[in-house]
Parts: sequence; structure tokens; C-alpha cells
Amino acid sequence: MDSGGRFARYGWGVLAYNLLVILWGAYVRASGSGAGCGAHWPLCNGEVIPRAPAIETIIELTHRLTSGVALLLVVAQLVWARRILARGTAARAAAHAAMALMLTEALVGAGLVLFEMVADNASIARAYWLAAHLLNTFLLIGALALVPWFASGGGTPRLRGAGAEGTLLLASLLGTLVLGMTGAVTALGDTLFPATSLAEGFAQDFSSASHLLVRLRVIHPTFAVLMAFLLVLTAGVVAARRRSPRTRMLAIALASLVVAQLVIGLVNLLLLAPVALQLLHLLTADLLWLALVLLAAAALAAPRTPAAAEIASPGARSG
Repeated sequence: MDSGGRFARYGWGVLAYNLLVILWGAYVRASGSGAGCGAHWPLCNGEVIPRAPAIETIIELTHRLTSGVALLLVVAQLVWARRILARGTAARAAAHAAMALMLTEALVGAGLVLFEMVADNASIARAYWLAAHLLNTFLLIGALALVPWFASGGGTPRLRGAGAEGTLLLASLLGTLVLGMTGAVTALGDTLFPATSLAEGFAQDFSSASHLLVRLRVIHPTFAVLMAFLLVLTAGVVAARRRSPRTRMLAIALASLVVAQLVIGLVNLLLLAPVALQLLHLLTADLLWLALVLLAAAALAAPRTPAAAEIASPGARSG
């Protein structure tokens, strides 16, 4: 295997590792362990290695250590990219973007701890922090996926002249980011204000006496249904109008993940959001986002079918 192939394989490994770190970070929030190291960063309760740590401290410290390894892996990826890839290549640009987003990920994580936006903090400010954290996380894993994608020969996407597919893909990307942010806020509300029954949960959602984080929970499932229609439509249009078999495969993957995510979300609601299902819901959301990012990259670099090009450019028929 040549250096480019090894680099791409390494990139997929870095992405997979970061997905595991993200899931562990979600477990930190769901288990209420975010304050396991107190309001200290990068130290844990004022120590490098805490003595006789509580379980919450172990959970939080493990997340910090695995996040540190993730940072080192992305640094190594950038150094490798700069050594083997020419300036201006898409894979090298994606490696730089991933490095920048990894640094902002670390800063947001540190901010959550230093400003005590963890544990039982039910402030609206914490909701903003978590939404921003989710946004950065999605952008990070998207950049990490594009590094090996481009290194493996994926063409450079171009939005200009993309027609209806480009519009649908852009709307889907932006909408999925917003959907993920509402999901982060909903998960926070479920963690801080758990319901003992489905009926009680619905009553809390629509009660004016409930905390704002509880009343905001209804937004996510409503928006999720609307986004599901948009994403399936996007997958269908792209599959019909782009020639690449890889593009069509990604379109099928995206549509399948949308259906799976709706089912998981419904079960999550019915079972009152147990931690294991929250993690599965997040993992599926990450995979859905990755499928959408790669679909956009593949579709916007692939040639359109002659019929689609003719529809998009009526003047070409008479020109």
C-alpha cells in the first residue's frame, strides 16, 4: 500500500476513534459526571492524578484522557498531510480544518468545566454551550471524514452549477446541524428533568410551570420529522441525477439511517430516554451526518445525468 493509501486508512481510524470519544462524552453528560473533576481544567480537582477518585471523577478523567489522545492523533494527521500532500489539495485543506475544529472542541470542553456548565446546572446558558458544542462536534467529524475521503480519490465538490441537487444538499446540511443542536438541548432536558411516565413527560412539555428546557423538548421531534422528509427527498433526487455508483450508495445509506433514526427516536421517547438509547441515538445521528457530508462531497463532484443536465439547462437544447 502506498503512502496515500496508508494515510487514508489512518484518517478513517482517527474518525472512528473520535466517534468513540464523542459517545463517551455524551455518557459523561448523561451520567451527571461532568463535574467529576470539579471546576478545574486541565487539572482534575487540582491534581494531575486524583487520589481515591469517585466514579464520577474516573468517568470525567477518562474522557479528558481519551480526548487528549484524539488531539494528538489529529495533530499527527496534519503533520502527515503536510508531508505527503501538495498545497491546495482538498485532503490537506480538510486536515487543516480538522485541526482547527479539534482545538475549538477542546476550548468548548474546557469552557463547560471552567464555567461550571455541567452536572445539575439547568441554566439556559448551558443549553447554548451544549448546542455550540454539538455544532462544533458535527463540523469536526465532517472534516475528519473528508480527509481520508479526498485522500482516497474523492473529487473536489463544487456548489456552482449544482442545480436543484446543490440546493437540497445545502438545505439538508444546514437543517441537520440545527436538528443536532436541538437534540443536544432535548437530551439535556431529559437528563435534568426525567419523567417517570410518558404521560407525565407530555404534561411537563406543555405545562407553563415547567422549566424552559422541558418545554423546548417538543421542538426536536417535530423538527426531526420535517427533516426526515427533506433528507429522504434529497437522497432520492441525488441518486436519480448523479451517475456515480458511490453517490447512489451513499444516498441509500442516508435514507436508511433517516428511517433508523426515526425508529430509535420513537423508542427513546417511549422508554423515557434511557442512557443506552441516548448513546445509540447520538451514534446514529453522527453516522447520518457523516453519510450526508460524504453524499454532498460525492454528488457535487460527480457528473450529472444527461437528462438532469438538460432539465437544469433548457437553453442547452436549442443552443
